[in-house]
Amino acid sequence: MRALILTCLLLTGTAVNAQTNMTGQEFEAYATGKTLTYASNGQVYGVEQYLPNRRVRWAFIDDTCRIGHWYEDAGEICFVYEHDATPQCWTFHMEGSKLMARFVSEPPETELKEVNQTSDPLVCTGPDVGV
Repeated sequence: MRALILTCLLLTGTAVNAQTNMTGQEFEAYATGKTLTYASNGQVYGVEQYLPNRRVRWAFIDDTCRIGHWYEDAGEICFVYEHDATPQCWTFHMEGSKLMARFVSEPPETELKEVNQTSDPLVCTGPDVGV
């Protein structure tokens, strides 16, 4: 009996701590209208502006802006940019009040954490300025 109770407690604790990936609808509701700055291992990685109709504007730090869109596919949020039609798929979940993203398209996994959020547009340094 003790083993059964212990097993139930362990399973309950695991379920509570499990990360739930966002659906496309949840991601859209959270991100649209925001410009999010992401970091990897404590270093700023890039910034993405989430526009209406699932359009995005992305830039690595001090790099040219890339225009694209995103869609949901089998529980992943996939991004396609004008300069490269290869989908880049991620899973997203909340960690406290911050968005976490995990790249799932190829190893090694890249994990990004939201470190800043604004409603200001992404400042582009390249040919897409003013788009």
